[in-house]
Amino acid sequence: MTLTTAPRARATTVESGGIEAIPASKRHGSPWQLLSTWSAPNLEFATVFVGVIAIAFFGLNFQWAVAAIVLGTAFGALTQGVLSTWGPREGLAQLVLSRTAFGNIGNILPAGINALVAGLGWFAVNSVSGAFALSTLIPALPVVVSLIIVVVIEVAVAFIGHDLVQFFERYSSIVLGVIFLIATVVIFTHVNVGTPVKGGGFSFGGFTLATGAAFGYAAGWNPYAADYSRYLPKSTSRKKIGLAAGLGNLVSCVILEIAGAASALIFFNEKDPTGSFVHSLPTVIADLTLVAIFVGAIAANALNVYSGAMSFLAVGIKIPLALRRAIVAAVFGVIGFFIAWTAIPDAGTKYTGFLLVIAYWIAPWLGVVFVDRLLRRGTEISSIVPAKAKYVNLAGPISFVVAVVASIWLFANQYGYFVGVVPAANENVGDLTAIVGFIIAAVLYFILFKFVFKPKLGGPLSSEPDLIVGVDRADSAA
Repeated sequence: MTLTTAPRARATTVESGGIEAIPASKRHGSPWQLLSTWSAPNLEFATVFVGVIAIAFFGLNFQWAVAAIVLGTAFGALTQGVLSTWGPREGLAQLVLSRTAFGNIGNILPAGINALVAGLGWFAVNSVSGAFALSTLIPALPVVVSLIIVVVIEVAVAFIGHDLVQFFERYSSIVLGVIFLIATVVIFTHVNVGTPVKGGGFSFGGFTLATGAAFGYAAGWNPYAADYSRYLPKSTSRKKIGLAAGLGNLVSCVILEIAGAASALIFFNEKDPTGSFVHSLPTVIADLTLVAIFVGAIAANALNVYSGAMSFLAVGIKIPLALRRAIVAAVFGVIGFFIAWTAIPDAGTKYTGFLLVIAYWIAPWLGVVFVDRLLRRGTEISSIVPAKAKYVNLAGPISFVVAVVASIWLFANQYGYFVGVVPAANENVGDLTAIVGFIIAAVLYFILFKFVFKPKLGGPLSSEPDLIVGVDRADSAA
């Protein structure tokens, strides 16, 4: 059954406001729309390249690359599904909900990090892949010009807002899915999955690095999860929300990353990653795939810029403008363009490191927010998340910082930048930063919450009002 309790505005109407809670009068949509919301942004080359690096950079054979891809992606998709179920209850964005675990001031840390990573980091990564695809498709078009074209379209979609983003993801997921499925089938008709690889085919270090990269990519969407479910009616089935969001993330990532791993066995040129992927494809299919990579970059970055702007506002900065979210999205697009421009010469290596860094901070953040949610079962948050509440919870930021610093110091493996104590002593360890960071953050938060700081809990959930006011510092009700 389709859940639609309020009429939709036109998809091209610019979404006003910022991060305030979505009232019942504006709730609409079906949980299954999340299937396309989280499929479309993964149908792009950045996803493909996760599989490529498992073979070309980490030295795994095809079978072990597939195992690492499935394992890492499964964890990221599982958390995506769970977090997506949190949106409809209060109609709040993910990094606003994070205030319960970090406090209003402490939440500046994860919200600020995500604003930079989503609105600038991911934006640059995907813009570069889209630009390479367009320039490969039209050789006369310089990469920088292609980058400008990609960025303008991405920012336009994100500027208009939620409904256009959902509309774009819905229809692009169909087109992109068909094209990439055809390309994947053709690639597998050319590949010998038993092809020997440089690196021997398996090492524990290579496997943990590849798993961490796959998790980093899938979990990269986690801090946005509730942003795209918060418009759903409060009565929407949580099971359907979790399944739609989780499966959308899982299936699209696994299929394209496996296709990327297979393509790396056929041919890989680090200086032309997109060209390498379409190397074995017939001209027509190759050209369609390049178009899909171009469109996929837009699909991914529409979400990145939109949620980057939401996270920026969740920091608590007061922008008293009706179009504050849209304006922040446009600014992020401009800055992201220049970052993407500087990344063009060494895109592959920079992207590999970026994937692991994503997992370094998201895993500890997940450890904190999941335990916090567990400890707050049955309680309301309307007295905690508004800006005027000035809620303090030191357990969150302390647990997060300790987990991030300790896990990176001990286990990070960023060759050429920083190698932690354990992999420096034994390079075969690879990179276990994410799992260690998650465990440290979760355990420490539980201890600090229950026995040290004992932060305030809200009243019974039944007492929570239908609409939480004052969440956005620029909200007239604040």
